[in-house]
Amino acid sequence: MVIGAGRLSPSAQGKRVRFDGKKRTVIDGPFAESKELVAGYWLWQVRSIDEALEWLKRAPYDGGIFEIREISMSEGV
Repeated sequence: MVIGAGRLSPSAQGKRVRFDGKKRTVIDGPFAESKELVAGYWLWQVRSIDEALEWLKRAPYDGGIFEIREISMSEGV
């Protein structure tokens, strides 16, 4: 059952966080096309993409790259 639907904003408006041990690096979009797929997502209610970045940088990962994008909601969906 679908409980919500929406679109992601363009990658030009997205950001990625690279985890390397305890180091966190923020990378601004746009991102080149790749063969990588979105495998899952977390849905957060925050005031801005910067607040979302602060939450993500606290995640307990020691490797990997994670992308943040806003959900574009349109009326009537």
